[in-house]
Amino acid sequence: MSPRGSSVLNIRQMSTATHSEHGAGKAAHDRSFIRARLGSFLAFFPLAIWSTGHLWNNLAAFQGGEKWSAAVTEYPHPAAQVATGVVVLVPLALHTAWGVKRLASARPNNLRYGFFANLKYALQRLSAIGLALFLGAHLWLAMLHPRLTTGRPEPFADIAREMHFHAPTLIVYLLGTLGLAYHLANGLHTFTMGWGLVASRRALRKLDGLVVLVFLVLLAMGWGAIYALYSAVA
Repeated sequence: MSPRGSSVLNIRQMSTATHSEHGAGKAAHDRSFIRARLGSFLAFFPLAIWSTGHLWNNLAAFQGGEKWSAAVTEYPHPAAQVATGVVVLVPLALHTAWGVKRLASARPNNLRYGFFANLKYALQRLSAIGLALFLGAHLWLAMLHPRLTTGRPEPFADIAREMHFHAPTLIVYLLGTLGLAYHLANGLHTFTMGWGLVASRRALRKLDGLVVLVFLVLLAMGWGAIYALYSAVA
């Protein structure tokens, strides 16, 4: 083969390799994009909706133990309890796994770039870690452990007593609901941005106001429920 023919062959081989690398990179990018959209979707539907409803139901503590138990721990049918567990726990596990992978692959750069968006990013990641620990403990202590050991959900009197007399429990719930309110509110911002629901500066300003409002409402519901449980003990 002539030197010219060899050069042409090398160029074609390099071109083929470049196209293959480009195709592999595009496929990896597409998979990452789909995972990000799926993780964002699972965070909003149904986790955010169920969490908001759960906070609202806990406000029944203001009406006493029977109303709280009916709103929070009782189900009309065992199948409804199983369905609720699947609807909540499966998306929660998937979203947590997606979040852990993102935490491992991305690092905040607040020290280098002190922008407000970077601060929100760091707080979102910090709240995710705290929330994962809080939800794990909450699901075990309030939902799984009582049913496995006694066959019934945690009684109102027990959780109210713990909230009133055990300071670590009170602090954990205050911080946990604070992290939940922030994570959900800021998650609404990233969800609408990621899915392209808002684009203009005017829409972004309105979205910022909505996010603050959602945060305050969720925090008020969470801390209001905690106050009702705390004050239920004479």
